Amino acid sequence: MNETPVETRYKELFGYIPDSVRLRIDLARRAGREAALEAIEHLRDTLIHHNPLERKTQQLVHLGMLLVLGREAPALMHAHAAIQAGADAPELHGVCETAAIVGGMPAYNLGVQVVSEALWESTGDNTNA
Repeated sequence: MNETPVETRYKELFGYIPDSVRLRIDLARRAGREAALEAIEHLRDTLIHHNPLERKTQQLVHLGMLLVLGREAPALMHAHAAIQAGADAPELHGVCETAAIVGGMPAYNLGVQVVSEALWESTGDNTNA
């Protein structure tokens, strides 16, 4: 099966197609709602891929917001995307610190956990980027 434009954009952003996106695509196909999914993905594409913020900054912002919301799995995904876009350990830790201002120690602790895991998975080293 050929890769759809939606799949291509996710691969460009994350380096792979997240499971949640595969589920989204599969369900839209099963429900005959591909056009609705395309409309949703068009909005997402406009806000992410045609945004004045550079990709690394966007991913760091996403990470911080998800930490404050306590959303571990998507935070990890965006930590990986930030690293792929060039973020380093000091920048990622800065996001954890900033999340602590809004979300307190739970957001900071989640950030440390997520960032450490992302650095380990991306570089094999959770002490230095």
